[in-house]
Amino acid sequence: RIAVEVLRPQPGWVELNPDSLWTLFVDVVKEAVQVAGIQMHQIAALGLSTQRSTFITWNKKTGKPFHNFISWQDVRAGELTKIWNRSFLMKTVRGISSLLHFFTRSSQFLLASYLSFTTQHISLRLAWILQHITEVEQAIKEDNCCFGTIDTWLLYKLTKGSVYATEYSNASSTGFFDPTKMQWSMFLSKLLSIPVSIFPPVQDTSHNFGSVDAEIFGAPIKITALVADQQAAMFGECCFDVGDLKVTMGTGSFWDVNTGSKVHTSRKGLYPLVGWKIGKEVIYLAEGNASDTGNAIKWAQSLDLFTSADETSKMAHSLVNSGGVCFVPSFSGLQIPVNDPYACTSFMGITPSTTKNHLVRAMLESIAFRNKQLYDTITRDVGIEPTSIRADGGVSKNNFVMQMTSDLTNKTISRPASTDMSCLGAAFLAGLAVGMCNSKIKG
Repeated sequence: RIAVEVLRPQPGWVELNPDSLWTLFVDVVKEAVQVAGIQMHQIAALGLSTQRSTFITWNKKTGKPFHNFISWQDVRAGELTKIWNRSFLMKTVRGISSLLHFFTRSSQFLLASYLSFTTQHISLRLAWILQHITEVEQAIKEDNCCFGTIDTWLLYKLTKGSVYATEYSNASSTGFFDPTKMQWSMFLSKLLSIPVSIFPPVQDTSHNFGSVDAEIFGAPIKITALVADQQAAMFGECCFDVGDLKVTMGTGSFWDVNTGSKVHTSRKGLYPLVGWKIGKEVIYLAEGNASDTGNAIKWAQSLDLFTSADETSKMAHSLVNSGGVCFVPSFSGLQIPVNDPYACTSFMGITPSTTKNHLVRAMLESIAFRNKQLYDTITRDVGIEPTSIRADGGVSKNNFVMQMTSDLTNKTISRPASTDMSCLGAAFLAGLAVGMCNSKIKG
């Protein structure tokens, strides 16, 4: 596994270098094909599962980026988010929308009545960019600005600029998309003064997007699926039925529930997403997440609390309890149901007898406690009682976290042999488009 270097130029800023990301992507594809012992021309189709809500803008004429990727964990727009959510305008919008919903029963007005911005959504991070990078603002005025999440950028690079598009799962994750109308939000465009024209066309999740330019890999390869990572994991876990629930524990923890053909309107802050669109089928999800899971473990490793993440479960099990030590995992604030972008990471209850094992156990317990909190929020808000939970992601390999989560939720957790279900989901979706998979079969 090759990790992209995360850049933190200022406190709260989280960025990725687009050139480094592209180089690593190409290298990983080439290495994967080599390890598989096949040739590029034997690949039937390519599917891309990518991180969501991380975006970039670039010059439409030259293809040159105006700035680095702004990560979904970036909180530079925290103050702007706070100002907007507390503004008289937003209170008026919520009030009028609530009144209109009372008379029309429209789901669009119901969603607007609970509208609240977060730093994880692209909306206000993009507004921040427009306020602080005049080059982007000028390019938009001249109709010379392209916007893209990672999937759009990679598609643009793979086709050497000939294809500019995204798909519904990624679009719905931006916070600038109307899932009730399945289009970019004209309401948010007018509210934030960001023209819809800068956003790419939206296609089906399983769709023929074109082919990779032959010069990149030595052969043209069809690109037949783009999908956001969490939605890809849902597909890979075969969560095809209403009420199916999964948690992906990687950098963060993401809880998603299938709400079928219905957009769920949450009173607790769950975000409505498009899971995937394949032809006429549109599946929606409701999601809650905690930003700091795997990156909290990585941080602890950087402090030499342990050598390898594989040791942490054994360290935690070596103790009866954490010795009164508590850990708050909030490097990027606390998301639902707390919704505080300024919450600080902290250890509490440390005494002279506290050891590394106590600190590690407290960290792992905090992940399980956040899982329980998110599980309760989702099941109560959506009104479901799942029979089991499907888990994936690197941290799901940790037996201590998994067992504690199972104990707290009183649910069986199904963990696949391979925990990287996002890749599998993208492969399934790509296979559907070229006929390698004829239908979805619940597994």
